[in-house]
Amino acid sequence: MGIINALKIIRPRFWFLLGSLGCVFLLSMGAYFQFNQGLEPCPLCISQRIAIFLTGLVFMLAVVHNPVQKDVKRYAIFGALTALGGASISTRHIWIQNLPPDKIPECSPALEYMLEHFPLMDTLKLMLSGTGDCAKVDWTMLGFSMPVWTLLAFLMLATLSLVQIWNHD
Repeated sequence: MGIINALKIIRPRFWFLLGSLGCVFLLSMGAYFQFNQGLEPCPLCISQRIAIFLTGLVFMLAVVHNPVQKDVKRYAIFGALTALGGASISTRHIWIQNLPPDKIPECSPALEYMLEHFPLMDTLKLMLSGTGDCAKVDWTMLGFSMPVWTLLAFLMLATLSLVQIWNHD
């Protein structure tokens, strides 16, 4: 029995539920680090949280909808796209963290200030481009920064999502 056949024993709805619970866990960890450990999120951290939320939302919609074969593929592709979008943000964050000190972008105003004084599209552009705040490594585990672990989580979520293309009737 191959691995795909072994995975087919469990319905896509369960895997989407598992993915959405994983997203809830990731968002909970972000809140824990922010509110209990005092680590303020940078613009790229906030962008990654939005991508996690969107991925979890796609997965939860798949759970609630309990899709048939063609719709499983749609949810799987859309879930993978949102996760890979988040992975691209994480990759940019890792890149910024590894820049030489003289190449790190300038810090921008706080998010609240940007939302209050800049058009939404300009704020989003600034959030996705990253700042000097994004270069700071406040936390590591096993020598890897939070964006590295977030990238790994996004890749796992994308894989879980894409595997559902083959995990249907």
